[in-house]
Amino acid sequence: MIQLGKTIISEDIIEKEFVCNLSACKGACCIDGDAGAPLSKEELPILESIYNNVKPFLTKQGIKAIEEQGLYTTNEEGEYETTLVEGKDCAYVIYDEKKVALCGIEEAYNQGEIDWKKPVSCHLYPIRVQDYSEFSAVNYHKWEICDDACSLGKELQVPVYKFVKQALVRKFGENWYAELEKVAQEFQKAKNNNKLP
Repeated sequence: MIQLGKTIISEDIIEKEFVCNLSACKGACCIDGDAGAPLSKEELPILESIYNNVKPFLTKQGIKAIEEQGLYTTNEEGEYETTLVEGKDCAYVIYDEKKVALCGIEEAYNQGEIDWKKPVSCHLYPIRVQDYSEFSAVNYHKWEICDDACSLGKELQVPVYKFVKQALVRKFGENWYAELEKVAQEFQKAKNNNKLP
């Protein structure tokens, strides 16, 4: 583990490689699993303020789920999550002509309807951040549905932290990310030196 300010970072985000391969996975992370995307308390009023602009992009099933359950739900631990359609797909999921799952919030953002890209947890994936009172844990989340993304990342030689640079800057700031890059370079240098005979 690496400490950077008030964050504890898993070495996996430096060592592992990852690039989303939507043509292979079809956006499975938005529709697989049994929980919605994690939301922070600060994101709830944002979701409320943008919903009317996002709604025209959503599916009928998504709108129905949101109208019945709310813009977000809470899990057993009291944590906030995006609403699900019948316990499966995220209610904010839309599909393109190739049946690839995309984010309706992000589509509204791309079309200039809102200025909020999507929940930070979605933007950060495959990194998961767990906030504690004294620090935040920054971990790599391994999920078999992302095996193709791991293969593509290895092929293109893109470490996880570089793939999610924009999201990490959004979450922790430019200075934090610049420090992470320095740490990553030192980490790789040390690793390469250990391989020498």
